[in-house]
Amino acid sequence: MAQAREDVLDESPISPIESRDGLEKHLQHRPEVQDLKNRHILLDTTAAPALQAQQQELQRQQLTDNLKKGLEHRPERDWLVERNILPDSTAAPALQSQQRELAAAMRRDSIEKHLQHRRKPEDLVKEGILAADEAPVA
Repeated sequence: MAQAREDVLDESPISPIESRDGLEKHLQHRPEVQDLKNRHILLDTTAAPALQAQQQELQRQQLTDNLKKGLEHRPERDWLVERNILPDSTAAPALQSQQRELAAAMRRDSIEKHLQHRRKPEDLVKEGILAADEAPVA
């Protein structure tokens, strides 16, 4: 197998002109600096290369500190539930939307059931609960 690879390997010397032409060709298709920064290949900083690692570590540490401060001032879950910011549910977040839909369907069914057993306006007028002019027209 190693013998087969040696057979296809081109060992002819490359002339300096071919090498320069190949290099120029690659340099013409080289991506722009801003493109490399947008793709996070190059750092978007003006700091000296020797200081870039320290600058990144400082930024990471500042971000960590800000996150810790924010978490310290985070309101308690009970407080958020009391104000209807968070749902009062122990279900998994993936199931909470289905739980809300089920609760709404159950409320609709309950209302519909109560409306079916609702007393008729005529009966309410007969019993003196409604006046004749208050009875809704069917």
